[in-house]
Amino acid sequence: MRALIQRVSRAKVEVEERVTGEISQGLLILVCAMQDDTETEAEKLAARIAKLRIFKDDAGKMNRSVVDIGGACLVVSQFTLAADTTRGNRPGFSTAAPPDEGNRLYLHFSNILREMGLPVATGEFGADMAVSLVNDGPVTIWMDSTDRN
Repeated sequence: MRALIQRVSRAKVEVEERVTGEISQGLLILVCAMQDDTETEAEKLAARIAKLRIFKDDAGKMNRSVVDIGGACLVVSQFTLAADTTRGNRPGFSTAAPPDEGNRLYLHFSNILREMGLPVATGEFGADMAVSLVNDGPVTIWMDSTDRN
């Protein structure tokens, strides 16, 4: 799975002018299930993100996780994170998981974060969404479940 994580002071997602998810301080997580991903990748990536120390401590250093600060997560599915831009000007998305599997893993990823005690709001899988946020820092980090370092 791939994720783009943004530290936010607030974020929300709307579908057809209806708010489907909204958080204050925490993480906006754009997530994409890739072909051949399993629940294991979703679980590992969720655990890594929950422990990611990107919030400031009392000394002003990025040393606290979203769990440590009592923050929340807004998880939004985004298959375009699978974009292959190596040929031509139009990205290809064939490496993304098929929609049914992508949705299943997106929901599983969100539920794992909830099981870790994090408040989780979500977008709507497959919908045309409007995401708004105030990026705090800004801090934006790319993660992939295949990264081993």
